[in-house]
Amino acid sequence: MEKRRVVITGLGTVNPLGNNVADSWAAARAGKCGIGPITQFDTTDFKCKLAGEVKDFDPATVVDKTVVDKKEVRKMARFTLLALGAAAEAIADSGLDTEAEGKDIGVILSSGIGGLPTIEEQHARGEEKGMEKVSPYFVPMAIANMAAAQVAIRFGLKGMCTCPVTACAGGTNAVGDAFHRIRDGYEPVMVCGGAESCISPLGIGGFTSMKALSTATDPDAASLPFDARRGGFVMGEGSGVLVLEELEHARARGAHIYAEVVGYGANCDAYHFTAPAPGGAGAIDCMKLTLADAGLAPEQVDHINAHGTGTHMNDACETAAIHAVFGAHAKEMTVVSTKSMTGHLLGGAGGIEAVFTALALRDQFAPPTIHYAQPDPECDLDYVPNTGRQQEMQYALSNSLGFGGHNACIALRRWEG
Repeated sequence: MEKRRVVITGLGTVNPLGNNVADSWAAARAGKCGIGPITQFDTTDFKCKLAGEVKDFDPATVVDKTVVDKKEVRKMARFTLLALGAAAEAIADSGLDTEAEGKDIGVILSSGIGGLPTIEEQHARGEEKGMEKVSPYFVPMAIANMAAAQVAIRFGLKGMCTCPVTACAGGTNAVGDAFHRIRDGYEPVMVCGGAESCISPLGIGGFTSMKALSTATDPDAASLPFDARRGGFVMGEGSGVLVLEELEHARARGAHIYAEVVGYGANCDAYHFTAPAPGGAGAIDCMKLTLADAGLAPEQVDHINAHGTGTHMNDACETAAIHAVFGAHAKEMTVVSTKSMTGHLLGGAGGIEAVFTALALRDQFAPPTIHYAQPDPECDLDYVPNTGRQQEMQYALSNSLGFGGHNACIALRRWEG
């Protein structure tokens, strides 16, 4: 079967930089920091004080009221509401008539953890009143697939609907899996990406206990990808959603096209349940799989939105992996971490970073890695420190590397019409 071409025709996001694509991309271009003191719970007794929270998100106003009303809001966890906000924007942006075409449109939307705050709240209620007195909506609020399901329900999307749960690789797995579904002829259109919201006592406490989170108190010295001062990632929340479409389907309806998806790779380190394989071995193979899937030579890649979490091991191993895959060309590319601005959205990270990568290609602009002050000999690439840069770019990668050794990478091509 001839492989079909796949393009991006809609973008949507709710994240620490903004509650829509225009505001978020303007903030990313300007190098703004979306990280600040945690407001969702009292951190007095916590070492970690900072996170990348979504600001001023009111589902009744940010999300189209025809999608979710106040009564329904009480039946959904925050990660689902953030996903609906991003999906509503992406679908509207695409111009698709989902009422007419919904039976042929699928959804692949990741969440790494699902409704963790809901689990905490309902467990406390059960301890107080008895476990059979928890909310009847508890289970469908908490399970990780519910963002994907609610997007499908709200927009009548009856194609394949699923939820990759592959930790921090999930959002990129969702975009890549959706790309392959369309390319191989299963659906003409997919809504895809990721959503996460677990800035909660147990979420922050668990990651702090394993020494994964930054305990800095200055927002400008907390999320420090590739910097020698880095000491852990900063938790973020939000959602990034894309509409992918078969090229001829998009052309037939005169759709606006942001970029083309041309390659996808996914694999597993099979090494350790949290640490990356030495030298970034799994990431090396994953990027090579992506280049092979896209039919690209390493020298054709101009830009990478790196996983770039700000942990010592991730940043050093990812840098080593990029050197191994791209050789001398590694120094010629821009390699940015937008997590320096948003924090780490876990299962939502690949979604928002795919949005930013598509916009980087459209605008021929590499957003900065902010907070960069002390170079690390182990991290010696062009991270576009502190100030974004106009740059010619034809092809870009977006990397996601998750706990469990899950690796995912997508390749996008600039759309020139």
